[in-house]
Amino acid sequence: MVKQDDNAFWTILAYLISGLAFWGGVGALADHFFKLHILVFVGLVVGLTAGLSLIWLRFIRE
Repeated sequence: MVKQDDNAFWTILAYLISGLAFWGGVGALADHFFKLHILVFVGLVVGLTAGLSLIWLRFIRE
């Protein structure tokens, strides 16, 4: 259960956006150097997974 936090929505949104932006950027950079067009999508999946795991660690797990 999500604990009571006034800024929980904005924190969750920031975790998701920053995870997608950072790891998607890493994937785009790796895609540019290695010329593999799948690495952007791999980076986005890793970013989404990282963001969701941070949300789980902070808000759901007690």
